[in-house]
Amino acid sequence: MSQPGRFATLPLHLGGFIGPFGGAVLAVLVPELRDAFDATTAQIALAVPAYLVPFALLQVVSGTLGERLGRRRTVQGAYLAYALASVATALAPTIGVFLVGRAFQGVANAFTTPLLMAALADVVPRERLGRSIGTFAGVQAAGISFAPLLGGLAAEVSWRLAFFAPAVVSLALMLVPPKDPVAVTGEAPSLRALLNRRMARLALAACAGYLGFTGLPFLVSLRIDDAFALASSPRGLILAAYGAAGFVLGNAAGRVVERIGARRGAVIGSIVGAAFVALIGFASTPLVLALVWTAGGAASALLWAGLNTIAVQSSETNRAGVVSAYQASKFVGAAAAPIAWLDLYHASAPVVFVCAAAVTLAVIPLTPHDSPARELAIGPAEV
Repeated sequence: MSQPGRFATLPLHLGGFIGPFGGAVLAVLVPELRDAFDATTAQIALAVPAYLVPFALLQVVSGTLGERLGRRRTVQGAYLAYALASVATALAPTIGVFLVGRAFQGVANAFTTPLLMAALADVVPRERLGRSIGTFAGVQAAGISFAPLLGGLAAEVSWRLAFFAPAVVSLALMLVPPKDPVAVTGEAPSLRALLNRRMARLALAACAGYLGFTGLPFLVSLRIDDAFALASSPRGLILAAYGAAGFVLGNAAGRVVERIGARRGAVIGSIVGAAFVALIGFASTPLVLALVWTAGGAASALLWAGLNTIAVQSSETNRAGVVSAYQASKFVGAAAAPIAWLDLYHASAPVVFVCAAAVTLAVIPLTPHDSPARELAIGPAEV
């Protein structure tokens, strides 16, 4: 594999920013959207699942479909669809049209993120893959963390800019889509690549990582409010620090993964992350909580650099299919987190964070080996 140019992966990383940004930007726009559509907060809140549900569900199969149809063609079509959906959302005259636009944004993004991550594994030399995947994870964290800030700045002029701007970026990215992979066998991409013990372990590890760790911002926000009664701005800054740490350290975490191995990186990230999650419930001041949560974000960079690297290396014939199903399992964990933890939080804040830390530690036995060949030697258990 030849060395890619310095900016060869830039379009792939930039594409990885758009999806998380689109999902997270809504939070800061709620007041403006209520006024624009004369709607209730509950109606506006429906825009979150309207985006995330089709995005998560379609990722089970979107990677495989994209590999079958052609990676380049699929991503170009998805960028165009995302741009059109974003424009429709920006111009929506009613809350109903707005929600439909959000749903189509989620559908389109399901066909970009997994294919872009898979493309990184094809254009980056294996010895540099960890840092590139780590950077991709950091960029996605940045999309989540910076969306409220950028959306708030856009709303100073018009909330519609928060949807027009991604549309323009998507149209620009259509001009630099990923290349189609070179076939290593005559086998067509198939969902059978997802039906084995290795993939089951990887999906469960990703789900546990989100359920016990990355999917906790809502719980941390409640803790900040209940324990310290901070206003929304400082509360938002503390929450954003997690993603900011992941963004800053994404490349460095990838370098660590290259040196020590992806599985070992994921294991160390989960152990360190679990320790900081457990400490959240015992933080005595806002500063201590902010430091603990930021340190958790740093640990998450190593966790996801490791797991993401394992995901993109788990199949030669259907790389994007494996990545998309793996990504979908993350959202299962994120969606389950409020249901799993809210009642326990009201009973005891320290206990709920200790329990979440225990779930994070489940990543350790679930994470597969770096080498698919070694895993298959143990037994594929295909169904």
